[in-house]
Amino acid sequence: MGDQLLPPSTDNPKGFYEDREVNSINEVLLSAVTPAQPPGCNNNSSDSILWGWRWLADVPVDATLQCTPILSKKIKKLTGNSPFCFKDPRFCYTLPVWRPYLDNCVFLCVFREPAHTAHSILKVCERGNYLHGLVIDFDEALQRWQSMYRRVLDSHRKQGNWLFLHYRQILSGSASPRLEEFLKARIKSDFADNSLSHAFNGCNVPPETAAVYEHLCELAQYHP
Repeated sequence: MGDQLLPPSTDNPKGFYEDREVNSINEVLLSAVTPAQPPGCNNNSSDSILWGWRWLADVPVDATLQCTPILSKKIKKLTGNSPFCFKDPRFCYTLPVWRPYLDNCVFLCVFREPAHTAHSILKVCERGNYLHGLVIDFDEALQRWQSMYRRVLDSHRKQGNWLFLHYRQILSGSASPRLEEFLKARIKSDFADNSLSHAFNGCNVPPETAAVYEHLCELAQYHP
């Protein structure tokens, strides 16, 4: 999963299982089509450019990402290790750049309720040191959720072998047989700890967001 995994945090005591190098490559790719600093940011420090925030960026739908020779070399090296498993929300936008280097690969898309995700994003922005100064409200967080999964549904899943799972299916263990069959590997089914799941009060979401969520649930064979 990489050699430089992000360390655990208060919100993720078991770890993120995201590699710094993978995140950095995707951050650089998105930096060419997003501002150096997010709109509304109140970070007035001398080092005012927030690095690492672009998993929450408002990426233009028609944005074309360019891969430099340096990034290409890094991606080739990472995907040259087998087996590998890379996790990064930025893949919702950067996956097309990685595809030429992926062989014998499957794609796993895990999602949760949009309102819960939006609340979680706000919590991360409030606590996260690297996001200090980032200004984002609930509606904007919902829009980011919708934009990312809309990209997966409309573009990415048309190519390759995909499995969609609701995170509650993983917590309950009901997804384990499907996941093992999909990966052709055994998984540690008791790793997911339901006691670490953060609960938020539900609320209504815009019809467009609800439609994306319903489509994901249908693909995951999940019935709320």
